[in-house]
Amino acid sequence: MTTIELARGTNQAATATALSIRGLRKSFGSRLVLDGVDLDVRRGETVAILGANGSGKSTILRCVVGLVEPTGGAVQVAGRTTTGLRGDGLVSARRDAAMIFQQIHLVRRLSALDNVCCGALGRLPTRRSLVRMLFPDEVREEAMVCLARVGLADRAAERASQLSGGQQQRVAIARALCQRPAVILADEPVSALDPAAADRVLRLLYDLARQDGLAVVAVLHQPELARLYADRVVGVLDGAIVFDAPPQAVEQEAVAALYAVSGEPT
Repeated sequence: MTTIELARGTNQAATATALSIRGLRKSFGSRLVLDGVDLDVRRGETVAILGANGSGKSTILRCVVGLVEPTGGAVQVAGRTTTGLRGDGLVSARRDAAMIFQQIHLVRRLSALDNVCCGALGRLPTRRSLVRMLFPDEVREEAMVCLARVGLADRAAERASQLSGGQQQRVAIARALCQRPAVILADEPVSALDPAAADRVLRLLYDLARQDGLAVVAVLHQPELARLYADRVVGVLDGAIVFDAPPQAVEQEAVAALYAVSGEPT
C-alpha cells in the first residue's frame, strides 16, 4: 500500500465543505455546455475531473471563479455564494478560489519571489498593486514561506524565464497559496510537463490539500494520475457528471466512455 493510499484511509469523513455547486448550467448561444452540474468538495480533499475536450470540465472551474458567468445554478466557495456577484463583491469572493492554468501565467521578467507576491495583490491597497517594489515586508516574507512550501525557496531571486516548466508551475502554485484561498482550481496543470514534473506537481497539490486543509479540484487528461492523486474521480460527458467515485471504484470502461466520441486516449 502506498503512502497516498494510507493517507486516504486516515481522512476524516466529516470535513467542512469548501466548494459547493448546485444545478450549474452554462450555454454559449444555442450550445448547452453545462447541464445541471452538482459537486461538493471538502477541505483536505482532492478531486480530479476527467472528460474529453469540449465536455465542459474547464467551464466548471471558470464558472466557480467568475471568469465565465453561469446561465443558471449556484456556486458557494467557503460558504459564500459567488454567482451573481459584481464589482468589489466578485473580487472579494475570488480571493477564496485560486486558479492555476495549463498555460503558466507568470511574468517572465520578474523573479519567482515577485511573481508569488502577486498572489497578495487582491488584499493590498491600489497604490501597492500598481508598483511591485511596494510589496510590504510581510507579503515578501509570506511569499518566501509559500516558495519554501513548494520547494523553491532557493530559486526566489531567479527570473521566471530561467526556470523549467515544472518549476514555473510550482511558482504558480506558490502564488496561489499567497492568495490565501480555501479552494485551488487547477485546469490541466500538467499537460505541458514531462512525466516526472507532472508527478511532482500533482503530488504537491495532493499534499497541500492534506496538510493545509485546502480543497483541490484538478481537470486532468491522465486517468492514471487521477487514480493516483485524487480522493475522488469525477467524469464529465456532454456537460453532465456521469460518475463521481473513489479511484478504486471507477471502472476502466467508464473512463473509456468519456473519450469514445472524441477518440482521445484513455
